[in-house]
Amino acid sequence: MKITRYRLGTLAIPLKKPFKTALRSTSVVTTNIFELGTDEGLVGYGEAPPTAAITGDTDGSIVCTLATRIAPALLGREVADLQDSLSAVAQSAVGNHSAKAAADIALHDLWGKAYGQPLYRLWGGSPRTFETDYTISLNPLDEMARDAAEAVQEGYSALKIKVGVDFRLDMQRMAAVRSAVGSDVLLRVDANQGWTAKEAVRTIRRMEDEGLDVELVEQPVPAHDLEGLKLVTDSVSTLILADESLCSARDAQRLIALRAADLLNIKLMKSGGLAEALRICAAAEAAGMECMIGAMMESKISVSAAAHLALARRVITRFDLDPPILCAHDPVEGGVSYDGAVLSLNDAPGLGIKDIEGVEWSVSQGSCSLSS
Repeated sequence: MKITRYRLGTLAIPLKKPFKTALRSTSVVTTNIFELGTDEGLVGYGEAPPTAAITGDTDGSIVCTLATRIAPALLGREVADLQDSLSAVAQSAVGNHSAKAAADIALHDLWGKAYGQPLYRLWGGSPRTFETDYTISLNPLDEMARDAAEAVQEGYSALKIKVGVDFRLDMQRMAAVRSAVGSDVLLRVDANQGWTAKEAVRTIRRMEDEGLDVELVEQPVPAHDLEGLKLVTDSVSTLILADESLCSARDAQRLIALRAADLLNIKLMKSGGLAEALRICAAAEAAGMECMIGAMMESKISVSAAAHLALARRVITRFDLDPPILCAHDPVEGGVSYDGAVLSLNDAPGLGIKDIEGVEWSVSQGSCSLSS
């Protein structure tokens, strides 16, 4: 079975509420859809949202890389030759992790469909459910407290609180949220690189002294500042989670060697897809370090891929896969299912995705040589 065609399109999904962090604000999930088709009629889906503030990838760079570098290298390849195809994607360009992630996810989807098995089973995983946390956007503290209380009333027992614009106010934000939700709710803090190392140490120690009972703080310092990240990790009792500092297995190995963080946050758009994410898991397993699986503002396509990875690797112990919950509607048929905070996957092959509504297709290639 060979890859014979591809399509590129865009998908826009309004959010229920604006999503705000220390790095960006958006009211809609916009993403680039990458579709691969075979000579036997199978279709594999991938996606790549633009996250220039984090990965450096824009719509233009994603579309150009997929259309001119990656897709032509995949036409005519055997679906079963997954590793060869993934190598072609990796070698297609330097960087461009989001475009590579879209191709990687589509290739894995096709691979699973070709063998009639969900990805997590092909990786040795087993069915289980898990709960995602729910993100509270960066807003005035009374609004954040209200949003947090509403999320708890809706059944979410773990909240990720966005902070990082002003460390002096972040303590007040966290105190307001804790007061609003009570003592039984798990709180996670995400500074999105918004503090200096000294600000982070001061703020986290104060949270500890005030008894706010924060489980972890995610990426308190700029991504490149591994020395600062290590200083924070060494100086506080609260767990420190590396996010933007981690894109590859090599990054994971360096973070582990420096003991710069307590936990690693895997996101497919940073790693360039599932193949590198599996290597990050292997590095973490070897070091005895637990991981979180997270996502950018993505649709259910790549979030489903992340959920398959979560079922396949027990080193992933924390889950931050709420973007589809934050959307006003779900245009993706199949894939991961949500029952409030609880996520599950069925035995549908590949990612389990059947169709996507509302895609505006703009680039396609419908033929290639099938000669052996």
